[in-house]
Amino acid sequence: MTAKLPHHTTEGAPAAPALLLGSSVGTSTALWDAVAPELTTTHRVVRWDLPGHGKSPADLIGPGATVADLAALVLALADSLGIDRFAYAGVSLGGAVGLHLAAHHPERVESLAVICSSAHFGGSARWEERAALVRREGLASLAESAPDRWFTSGFTVPRLVDDHRNADPGAYAACCDALAAYDIRDALPTITAPTLVVAGREDPATPPAHAREIADAVPGASLTELAGASHLAPAERPEAVTAALRTHLTGTAASGMAVRRAVLGDAHVDRAQGNTTPFTARFQDFISRYAWGEIWTDPTLAHRERSMITMTALVAHGHYDELAMHVRAARRNGLTPEEIGAVLLQTAVYCGVPAANSAFAVAQRVLAEE
Repeated sequence: MTAKLPHHTTEGAPAAPALLLGSSVGTSTALWDAVAPELTTTHRVVRWDLPGHGKSPADLIGPGATVADLAALVLALADSLGIDRFAYAGVSLGGAVGLHLAAHHPERVESLAVICSSAHFGGSARWEERAALVRREGLASLAESAPDRWFTSGFTVPRLVDDHRNADPGAYAACCDALAAYDIRDALPTITAPTLVVAGREDPATPPAHAREIADAVPGASLTELAGASHLAPAERPEAVTAALRTHLTGTAASGMAVRRAVLGDAHVDRAQGNTTPFTARFQDFISRYAWGEIWTDPTLAHRERSMITMTALVAHGHYDELAMHVRAARRNGLTPEEIGAVLLQTAVYCGVPAANSAFAVAQRVLAEE
């Protein structure tokens, strides 16, 4: 007899690396509608529904279910699709499943992205109360208040609210049981998969402090906080989530992001990613992938040499805001103030005294900040 599996959808080339996407309690695969298609150029994208959500059977789990039970369903689904190792990204409960997989089945997880999630969900009491409420009264009242828990003021996605209203109450309550019993904090330091943690700055359910707790504990994890995002960031800020996932998942972009952070600093890069808009998302991906992923990673020139060239080019074209950023970068790359001054003096000869005069003013202001 064939075991029941979660409902899933598959997009992208069958031979491409696999990426599994997990959703939050109360939603379905529709949570990823604006993100998944953009990831199919590089990955075989498999979205799965929680039990009793979307089109998944409700009887996949029962009362007293755990996150480990949900993770076992994901592994069974991957096995059924012939997928041995996979990248995984999940939101909220879907993200908790990813953390469990990475901690307890590291041989299966190529990389991990944890989005608007937590290593624990605020203790068991509120989830036990919610489970009891749903078993007693159904989901109507919770669905009514879902937009306030999920999105920033004035934003909603009716399809996802309908998913909440139409979920199976018993399976939803069992997912609440899993959240109540979940606490993986002690296992976070054992995770070896490259890990990205994404937080919505206006998320009341899993605030940014929860994301920082994961990022601080998982070795080598990176953290991105998204402005203008609440709990369901893939629905509210899909372009920013897509850009963050592309950078994390793609080798060239990932190496480029590492260099970008090393040269420009985490604070600058986090601001740039957090302020990504639909208009700038592709540009952010472009500079991580090509400028930082191909040019700055080329070992032919050292980073300090690239800093000299970059400052000269910025002076030549009068890009003084960018120059300030790259003076800071030059200091990170080992240039002394005297060497930076020598580069700018050289520009006086080849780019003009007025340009160098403005450049010295910018550099002096930046160096005075140290």
